[in-house]
Amino acid sequence: MDYLPMFARLEGRPVLLVGGGEVALRKARLLLAAGARLTLVSPDIAPEFQELADRFTHLPVRFTPGHLAGQILVVAATDDPEVNALVYQSATELGLFVNLVDDPARSSFIFPSIIDRSPIVVAVSSGGKAPVLVRLLRERLESLLPRHLGGLAELSGRVRVKAKRVLSSISDRRRFWERAFASNTLAGLIEKEDWQGAEGWLNEGLDKAQTEVGEVVLVGAGPGDPGLLTLKALQQIQQAEVVLYDQLVSPEILDLVRRDATLVSVGKKAGAHSVPQEETNRLLVEYARAGNRVVRLKGGDPFMFGRGGEELEVLADEGIPFSVVPGITAAAGATAYAGIPLTHRDHAQSAVFITGHCQKEGTQPDWQQLAATNQTLVIYMGLMRSEHIQQQLVDHGRKGSTPIAIIERGTTARQRVLTGTLADLAELAQQAVSPSLIVIGEVVALRQQLAWFGEQGGEQAETEASRHELKLVSLA
Repeated sequence: MDYLPMFARLEGRPVLLVGGGEVALRKARLLLAAGARLTLVSPDIAPEFQELADRFTHLPVRFTPGHLAGQILVVAATDDPEVNALVYQSATELGLFVNLVDDPARSSFIFPSIIDRSPIVVAVSSGGKAPVLVRLLRERLESLLPRHLGGLAELSGRVRVKAKRVLSSISDRRRFWERAFASNTLAGLIEKEDWQGAEGWLNEGLDKAQTEVGEVVLVGAGPGDPGLLTLKALQQIQQAEVVLYDQLVSPEILDLVRRDATLVSVGKKAGAHSVPQEETNRLLVEYARAGNRVVRLKGGDPFMFGRGGEELEVLADEGIPFSVVPGITAAAGATAYAGIPLTHRDHAQSAVFITGHCQKEGTQPDWQQLAATNQTLVIYMGLMRSEHIQQQLVDHGRKGSTPIAIIERGTTARQRVLTGTLADLAELAQQAVSPSLIVIGEVVALRQQLAWFGEQGGEQAETEASRHELKLVSLA
């Protein structure tokens, strides 16, 4: 680092400002806002200084080294190079921190760009190398940080003493504050500037914090590309204390989980059920009852063949609070990246999603309806039963010449798309690996014209994936 970022307490401490023009006025306002006991040295000062006249001492003379006596900080903001050079030399000899405005080479400290939500203060600096970029970052941060953020910090400061008394463990206190700051209830009270109600809500939460159970958030991770995570999904996995994830969740998405969270694999993938559903249900209840904020992270959308509803039924029976963050399902994400529209005015007026898995002794699907023309059939987890699916569709009237695609690892840098006809399905399925999605219908023929992702091989696919990751980083 060129500079060490730190915040200095200037309340009541002596600071010298040399200069009396517009730039010096801006520095004076900043120093006075921090409570500095300010002395200003300049033969003349701008008329605007009159509004601050009772808050600083003005010495209407040229600067001399003697003015540095007793000062802890010095700022030179004049348009006279000789005066600025003398200030720098004299202050440096005395070991004082000195700033020459717009001259970082002769400054032992610099003023960052500041976003003020006191007592929350954010400082951004490029060390004088890219002031326009810093200004743009400041504008972005100003728009992102709520205007009541400072009030919220003041409020938490008042409740902090009680929190330390009630919750002896640092981790328990951290958990309490994370939940409070993420609460829509608290956000609503603060937005209405109901500070008394907000303080009462926090105190009430502390009174029952030791007996309160945690909560579970069912989050859809999308089909694989981290750029397809929703903003709310990203927020939830970064706030989670425990994350139970499936094997279908990509490593790139798991990298976005906060570093101190507990990661638990409850992997489910076609042909490899490493953790029984009953064990997953038990873990969800156990972690939540221990007071944790738990995220159940599922590939795609949790309600699309993800057994999310079954897990929520268990939580409801156990009285554990829960919520759901939907994700982009594989049928929407993988087909879009493969250049295959699910519906098209000329080829398919409907799309049907089914799973290739059946419950033991389960009833057969309505193959007559699934074999209908002018619709797109999307089959999740169908590789192992591809021969049966092919035979049933042909037997019930779907032509063997119907275009099909098998999308392997859709939306990721390793995406591969196998195309052919319904008559080729079983043979093509033997060449594919899980996770794969089977798409059957005339819309598949459009891929030749609409394909866009990774079509030049792995190198381009990785480039496309990197672009999406970059979009996610810029959003965050």
